[in-house]
Amino acid sequence: MISHGKDMKVFSGNANVGLAKDICKLIGIQLGNAEIGHFADGEVCASIYESVRGSDVFLVQSTSRPVNDNLMELLVMIDAMKRASAGRVTAVIPYFGYARQDRKAKARDPISAKLVANMLVAAGADRVLTMDLHAAQIQGFFDIPVDNLLGEDMVVVSPDVGSVARARAFAQKLHMNLAIVDKRRQKANQCEVMNVIGDVDGKDCILFDDMVDTGGSLCNAAKAIVEVGGAKNVYACASHGVLSGPAIERINNSNITELAFLDTIAPIDPSLSGKIKYLTVAPMFAEAIERIYQEISVSKLWL
Repeated sequence: MISHGKDMKVFSGNANVGLAKDICKLIGIQLGNAEIGHFADGEVCASIYESVRGSDVFLVQSTSRPVNDNLMELLVMIDAMKRASAGRVTAVIPYFGYARQDRKAKARDPISAKLVANMLVAAGADRVLTMDLHAAQIQGFFDIPVDNLLGEDMVVVSPDVGSVARARAFAQKLHMNLAIVDKRRQKANQCEVMNVIGDVDGKDCILFDDMVDTGGSLCNAAKAIVEVGGAKNVYACASHGVLSGPAIERINNSNITELAFLDTIAPIDPSLSGKIKYLTVAPMFAEAIERIYQEISVSKLWL
């Protein structure tokens, strides 16, 4: 028995409206009627043009670039829904920004992922639905339920030590060998590849990571497994295509034959790179939203 909300409603911020529409199409409902805009000074404003009283509301908004604008849009939407007497508000965050700041790497560092978790709870979110958190422990930063969907499909080579657990789990499922690119990071967004651990000589390799930001790590890893390891071909996949700064140029000039992203962040213009492809996560999020609404297990989606 559904003990909350008289009906389900899905709304979207400006970060990835296309994905929100695809999710609604699969569920069989219309995207909620709302407008998220800005005042002349840049402040975010939200106008909800339909009643949400007693409804089970899902707000689809990736906190990707512009990160702070998109995060603020989400917070303002949550507040608007709670003040409009929504029965329950679930923040659907396909890409969770600030996730890389999940611990103190040096003295006096902030733990921004925890701060964002506090802000979402303070705004009134009752639940969070996301995908491939950069660090699994972020789920523990919340005092509300968090469902972390797993989007990865193929892993052969881990581009760095931090991704080994993710790579190993998949390799074991398929009885595949695991290779690791060992690197030494000199400073943020720059790394130096040192060695390839494992046998990739003459093999087709698939690199996997949770996100690609400036592209340095992934492209250096591809270069290493070809030039140091002797790999035949390199393919790559990642959940989140952040693609900051020189990322697209690096990917176009890299050893990578094809790079697949999930559309947790709005896709780039296809003309910018013939190597980059997108796979939609709309079916997975649509099913997760329906399961949350019907109050049945979501864990089936990653078993």
